Amino acid sequence: MRIYEYKLRASPTQYAAIDEAIRTVQFIRNSCLRRWMDTRGTSRNNLQCLCAVLAATYPFVARLNSQARQASADRAWSAIRRFYENCQNKKPGKKGDPQFQHDNRSVEYKQTGWKLEPDGKHLTFTDDSGIGRLRLVGSKKLHLEEFPLDQIRRVRLVKRADGYYAQFALDVQRRVGQVPTGKQLGIDMGLKVFVTASDGNAVANPQHQRKAEKQLKRLHRRLSRCQKKSKNRRKARRKLARAYLKVQRQREDFARKTASTLINSCELIAYEHLQIANLVKNHRLAKSINDASWGRFLCWLKYYGQVYDVRVIPVEPAFTSQECSGCGQRVQKSLSERTHVCPGCGLVLDRDHNAALNILAKACRTGGQSETGTSLRVQNASGQTTATPRSARTTSK
Repeated sequence: MRIYEYKLRASPTQYAAIDEAIRTVQFIRNSCLRRWMDTRGTSRNNLQCLCAVLAATYPFVARLNSQARQASADRAWSAIRRFYENCQNKKPGKKGDPQFQHDNRSVEYKQTGWKLEPDGKHLTFTDDSGIGRLRLVGSKKLHLEEFPLDQIRRVRLVKRADGYYAQFALDVQRRVGQVPTGKQLGIDMGLKVFVTASDGNAVANPQHQRKAEKQLKRLHRRLSRCQKKSKNRRKARRKLARAYLKVQRQREDFARKTASTLINSCELIAYEHLQIANLVKNHRLAKSINDASWGRFLCWLKYYGQVYDVRVIPVEPAFTSQECSGCGQRVQKSLSERTHVCPGCGLVLDRDHNAALNILAKACRTGGQSETGTSLRVQNASGQTTATPRSARTTSK
């Protein structure tokens, strides 16, 4: 799925109609969730049928498109399915019942209830919600000649702190060719340095939230001093939300550009398969880990790997920082020790650089035969290039 997003230009009446549609979606989802809690035997089909019952009972529900109502029921069923999966996988702390939603910010249409004009600049909603004709603002125009309507699977209206947006989800394949470089990289992600590659290059951690922390604290204090339910409190809350939205977009932009740069420079990338959800349980490092946004970076890395046909291989992170990349001896180090000093071979190297070399070597051992049948070669810290042994070569999935 490719997502095209555009900002919306509309009248205050249309914005109010979008807000009403968003509240209706929240009402349908919570009603479906209540039905499941009462019966514990409700299927997805029963929740879809409940939408028709709600439309016949409440006039404000009937004004929303039928497929948009079904998409709301699908949201409830997704939460129920996650609950069943957590119970089946015995995940601790995640077995509670799905919660009712009180801060919904989007409404989703499927393939009916909307119409895209041929100029690609206007979107019209044909149901009785009162949204009507909206202007799309963006650098790229959706032309029907390039993207037929049957490729658009979803149209979503999203409310954010700085306005309203329209998202188009298209079922299209994107493939971009690039000149082969023959370069392979292992990358180690950290907090002091965001990414350290096996070739010695490093990308500094921008720490977007840390830099904006002073402004965020000031806006929090301003919000707390305002009287509840006053206009000044609403203004202060919007300013605070826009500040957090700016930090979020800075993280997303940095992760996307960093991943694109790495993918365009090599043919294989190996990274540590970190359990980020477990790492953030450390309350001393949780804020820094969330600010680094490793998860978003890995999502973009995998996406660009598929687009440019670059192999992205995860490896287990066990002992990648402890083992010596020169001789393989395990050297115990604490997190405060940032330099790797091997007593066996005398190798002195930055801790993260040593880990990146180990990550690349481990990827060559576990996925050591490429799709073309050629063996992967890795350069160790001493500068010697070696091929992976035949006994260790397996075909990666």
